[in-house]
Amino acid sequence: MNVSCVILACTLLLVASSGSKAGQSLKAPCRPGFSQNFYTVIVSKDVLHGKSILKDTTLSSERVKFEDCQRSREVGFVSSDPNFSVRPDGSVYAEQQLANLSEPVQFMVTARGFHDAHIWETTVKLAPAGHPHLMALTKVDIEEMLSRAWDSQPRVIKFPRKHQRGSSSNVLRRQKRDWVIPPINVPENSRGPFPYMLVRIRSDQDTAAGIRYSITGAGADQPPSGIYNIDPISGNMFVTQPLDREERASFHLRAHAVDQNGNKVENPIDLYIYVIDMNDNRPEFQNQVYNGSVAEGSKPGSSVIQVTATDADDSTTANGMVRYRILSQSPISPIPNMFAINSETGDIVAVAAGLDREKVSRYTIIVQATDMEGNLSFGLSNTATALISITDINDNPPELTVRTFSGEVLENTVNVVVTNLTVVDKDQPHSPNWNAVYRIVSGDPSGHFTIRTNPITNEGMLTVVKAVDFEMNRAFMLTVVVSNQAHLASGIQSSLQSTAGVTISVQDVNEPPVFPVNPKMIRFEEGVPTGTTLTVFAAQDPDHFIHQIVRYSKLSDPANWLKINRTNGQITTMAVLDRESMYVRNNVYEATFLAFDNGSPQASGTGTLQIYLIDVNDNAPVLIPRESQVCERARPNSRVNITASDADADPNVGPFVFELPSFPASVRRNWTISRLSGDYAQLRLRIPYLEASVYEIPIIVSDSGNPPLSNRSVIRVKVCPCDDNGDCSATGAVAAAGLGTGAIIAILICIIILLSMVLLFVVWMKRREKERQAKPLLIDPEDDVRDNILKYDEEGGGEEDQDYDLSQLQQPESLDHIISKPAGVRRVDERPVIAESQYPVRPSLPHPGDIGDFINDGLRAADNDPTAPPYDSLLVFDYEGSGSTAGSVSSLNSTSSGDQDYDYLNDWGPRFKKLADLYGGGDED
Repeated sequence: MNVSCVILACTLLLVASSGSKAGQSLKAPCRPGFSQNFYTVIVSKDVLHGKSILKDTTLSSERVKFEDCQRSREVGFVSSDPNFSVRPDGSVYAEQQLANLSEPVQFMVTARGFHDAHIWETTVKLAPAGHPHLMALTKVDIEEMLSRAWDSQPRVIKFPRKHQRGSSSNVLRRQKRDWVIPPINVPENSRGPFPYMLVRIRSDQDTAAGIRYSITGAGADQPPSGIYNIDPISGNMFVTQPLDREERASFHLRAHAVDQNGNKVENPIDLYIYVIDMNDNRPEFQNQVYNGSVAEGSKPGSSVIQVTATDADDSTTANGMVRYRILSQSPISPIPNMFAINSETGDIVAVAAGLDREKVSRYTIIVQATDMEGNLSFGLSNTATALISITDINDNPPELTVRTFSGEVLENTVNVVVTNLTVVDKDQPHSPNWNAVYRIVSGDPSGHFTIRTNPITNEGMLTVVKAVDFEMNRAFMLTVVVSNQAHLASGIQSSLQSTAGVTISVQDVNEPPVFPVNPKMIRFEEGVPTGTTLTVFAAQDPDHFIHQIVRYSKLSDPANWLKINRTNGQITTMAVLDRESMYVRNNVYEATFLAFDNGSPQASGTGTLQIYLIDVNDNAPVLIPRESQVCERARPNSRVNITASDADADPNVGPFVFELPSFPASVRRNWTISRLSGDYAQLRLRIPYLEASVYEIPIIVSDSGNPPLSNRSVIRVKVCPCDDNGDCSATGAVAAAGLGTGAIIAILICIIILLSMVLLFVVWMKRREKERQAKPLLIDPEDDVRDNILKYDEEGGGEEDQDYDLSQLQQPESLDHIISKPAGVRRVDERPVIAESQYPVRPSLPHPGDIGDFINDGLRAADNDPTAPPYDSLLVFDYEGSGSTAGSVSSLNSTSSGDQDYDYLNDWGPRFKKLADLYGGGDED
């Protein structure tokens, strides 16, 4: 290396040491990982005080810091030394019990995410408190680095020397203190040439015997393998390819020295290799487009949005320190620099007043992120877009388009829109800042009108909700105020145009006549005579400014008791009013009447007349019950409780008076009535015994009316024998019903007579059926054609089954054409002239075993029989023969050109009736 490289290295060391405090004030973007690549942990004397270190003992208050950037990332730590490890909180502890720590120990800690594949590594060095090597280590590291910068030869790493005992004096000699091997730094993206020598591993014993060197660990013999190798003879260690710190930032290898026989001659030493970061990665924004918002009218300094860019390079160096700046703003209204960005955090804030959504609703900001702490000459850059929407505030009051609105409405109408109030609002449509709310502040004390907002147009729909009367108010003068659903922003005053006047004209219409009292109640006693005047039920016409005539008619009169005078509305009776009528409810009878004027169009109104009917004693009481039963022998519980029902109302009802009439005398002799209460009495036998039967007992019932009304009622009492419980027995009930022995015998005789009549009817029907079957036909037996009807129980057949000689249908001149036919070929429409085949004869008593043979023999005989007609085959008539004695049928024709007489068919009987009707000229239906 040249001197300039040495000076640059020294300068970087001095700047790093002197500017560490200054660098702490710079806030770089958060990147997950260890805060340092190398930790020195001092083990306190309290832990070292004793003979050993117990398991799970925390070695120091210093911690290994891991930053997860508030992502709640679950990370596990793995140590390369089985004796020491790191807890999740970063504290270093002893994995197992071990001897007291006297020398520094160095190991690698790997952090792995539980739910992702990220890996972070760092080196931890444990050193006892007060150990003199701590200060020497830093000095040696610096001297070694500087000497390596001057000397082009790679560094030589020796295995630690072993303690030796003197051979003569047997005195323990103090050896030179072992060095802790400092990390090896290798820059990433090196161009080679490869393999590139890093260090040389050497043992003090390589002069005595042949030593073989090797390295193990991730990057050597473990994945990713092949990155590092070592010359086994010389111990020169090489890197074979360019390194990428973003893929792996450090390696932990172990160097081994063995003799030619494979025996270990030195204890393995740990080699820690760190990849030095180069600025080879641009900052990357988490999103290419960021969406933010800020309210219009916001004060300078209001936060808008934060953009974030990450750099894969080392965040502890300038390579990974990102800075932000705004490249452009669109539009540039009202000024080009409405927003600013924090160069370290990426927070975008509004720095100028004048944000107005109604003028500019959205800004587009181009943001640039540059590493190397924002140095545009050496750093790498990237850009993203921030879209900033200006949200609406209610800074524009609604304004009515005109100062005065007008409309008109018909009287007596509701839910009708009178007029629409139009408004203008510059705020965002269909938002609470834009939605209008209308109020009537004066001119409508009775609440006839309301204003509803049209959700689409934001117009105010002035609507009638309570009918107006032209005779009361011919016009209305309303004052209307409009506002928004949301309150106006602070400092914004209402506009004078938010208030307007509304003039409403009421139009007169023909109103129906109105009954002043509706319904009208009057009181009358029932039973008033026909033609009695009850009342005058008159209506009034509300149209005072128009003279009109009112007429009346009856609309509803369920009992048809009333009539109304057409001119003056006088109500008179047409029948007697009856309070007990089915049309009266709760003593009130209702009728409705119609009043109509002669206006155009005609208008009508209805009125209800309610007549309260006062009861008079016009209904006699009725005895209850009408039937009962008692025992034939007088018993204490053998009695009948009776009462009465009266259709009248109080005081024309109970208490009732019950008494037995003096005629017939047997009634008072056999029965007696005793009073129980005002409405109840008790009927019982006066004599000890009364013959079982049904008795009709008259009872006189009187009510308490003035004058009282009486009624002679009859109760049927069944007197019957009773059992021990006082209930009528079955025989007693029959006897009481009046069915004696004679009546029962008469019923049985009637049943027998009825059954005899049914039996005689059945016998008569059977006899008649036999006579009908034995009656001769109406036609002569010679004309009966029923015996010519042939019944076939099998398919096929035809004329062959009747043994007709088919040869009569043909008369060939010779038989040569038949005899000369070859064997096996014959006509199927003529009988063969050869002898018929002989079929096997079934024995009279065949053995069951011979039945199958018999069937098979018969089948073969039928197949070989040429005389058997093939009924199951298609008959082909290709030869008609010659010389037939029959004449040609083609010459047959009708002998008469006129109509032929078929009247004789009528004499052939009912079987030919249909044919006679068709051809015989019978009587038409």
